[in-house]
Amino acid sequence: MTLSRRDFLAQGSALGALTTLSSFTQAAEQERVSTVDSIERATQKIAHLSPEEAAKDEDFWFTVQKAFVQSPNFINLENGYCSPQPVETMNALFKNINMMNELPSFYMRRRQFDDREEVKKQLAKMAGVSTEEIMITRNTTEALETVILGLQTLQEGDEAIMTNQDYGSMLEAFYLRARRYGSKNKVISIPLHPKSNQEIVDCYEKAMTPKTKVILVTHLVNITGQILPIREIAEMAHAKGVEIISDSAHAFAHIDFKIPDLQCDYFGTSLHKWLCTPLGAGLLYIKKENIKKVWGLYGETGFADDDIRKFERIGTHPCWTNLTISNAIRFHHAIGIKRKEARLRYLKNYWAEKLKNVPKIILNMPLEASRSCGLGNVGIEGKTPTQIADNLYEKYKIFTVAIDMEAVKGIRVTPHLYTTLEELDAFVKAMEEIARS
Repeated sequence: MTLSRRDFLAQGSALGALTTLSSFTQAAEQERVSTVDSIERATQKIAHLSPEEAAKDEDFWFTVQKAFVQSPNFINLENGYCSPQPVETMNALFKNINMMNELPSFYMRRRQFDDREEVKKQLAKMAGVSTEEIMITRNTTEALETVILGLQTLQEGDEAIMTNQDYGSMLEAFYLRARRYGSKNKVISIPLHPKSNQEIVDCYEKAMTPKTKVILVTHLVNITGQILPIREIAEMAHAKGVEIISDSAHAFAHIDFKIPDLQCDYFGTSLHKWLCTPLGAGLLYIKKENIKKVWGLYGETGFADDDIRKFERIGTHPCWTNLTISNAIRFHHAIGIKRKEARLRYLKNYWAEKLKNVPKIILNMPLEASRSCGLGNVGIEGKTPTQIADNLYEKYKIFTVAIDMEAVKGIRVTPHLYTTLEELDAFVKAMEEIARS
C-alpha cells in the first residue's frame, strides 16, 4: 500500500493530534509517518539541487510534511507562537517522560546534570559557540529578562534603546527595570520597507547619546518578519562602547547563521518555535567576558561570577523537555538549515506574491530575500486586524493572529515545513474574498 500526496492531504489527521504510533501496524507507520531516517534518504535524492531549487521540490517536502500530524479542523498559519513537534520527536518526549517516571529522584540527583551538559554541547555546536557561554531556558522571555533585569552596567540615568516593534515582554522588562533602578528607555521607530541596511542602522545611531549603554535588537521581528542587520548595528554600537542584546526568538533554526556572526553580547531564543522542540525550551547566550556583568534571577553561590551555570539553578523542572531537544536537532539537521530557510522563504513568497497586487491588500514586510524569510504580515484596507483574523477562522477555518499595534496593523502569517501549497492557495483565495467584501 502506498499513500499518495492526495491521500495524505485528505487523511492528514488520521493519527489524531496526540496519538502515538503504538496503535498502528508497522506497515501503516512506514506509509503514514516520515522519520528522520526517511528524510535523510530523501535528502540524498536532492543533494545536487541548490537550496532554492530544493525549496520547490514538492516530493521532498511531502516527505517532510508526513513527519507531522495536524488537526483536520483548521489550517494552522500561526506557527510563530510555538510549532508542533514531528511525531518522532513527540515519541522521544514520551520515552523520556517514561524513563524519568521510573527513576525520578535518582535521575534528578545522579544524571540530570550530565545529560544537560550533553544537550548543551549539541546546541553549542549548532549555534557556533562554547558550552561555557550558553544555558537552556524555558523560552526567550526567561533568557532575555535574565539579562535585562540583571545587567549591572545599566545604572540610574543610563539609557537603553529599543523599538516599538520589539516584543512586548522585552519592552515591559525594560520598563520594570527603569521603575526599579532609574534607567531610561528610548523607544524608536524603524521602517517596514527600508531602502538599505544603513537606513536601519541610522535609526539606532541617531538615538544614541553618551548615556546609552545597551541596545535591544530584534533579529527577526516577530510581528512583521523583517530581518534586521544586527551585525552592522552591533559594529556601530560597539565602536561607541554600547552593548547589544539580540532577541532572536524567531531567527534560530529559521535562518542560517551562527551566533558569533551577529557580534552581539547577549542572545536569547525559543527552541519550541522553529526548531520544533517540545514546548518550554529556550536558549540564553552570554559572551564569556560579559557573564560576570549579569546578576542571576535566582540565588546561587556555588559557581563563580563568570560561570554561565550560575543562572541554571531554577529549581525542580521537567527535564524530559531538555532531553528531547537532541531529537529535534537531529530532525533539523536531516533537512539542513539552508534548505529549511529556502523553503520557509518560498512559502512566504508563495502567498505574498499572489496577494501583493490585489486591491486593498497591504504587505507589512519586505520581500527581498535578505530582509525576510518565513514569517510575514498582511493587512486589508478598511478592515481591522481582528476582523481579518476572525473572518479567516470563522468562515474559512484558517488560523492566524491579529497584530494591532502602533507600528503594524495586520495579521501575522507563519507557515511551517508541514504547510502545503494547497493550504496557502486556500489562504490567498480567502484573503481575496475578504478584500472584496
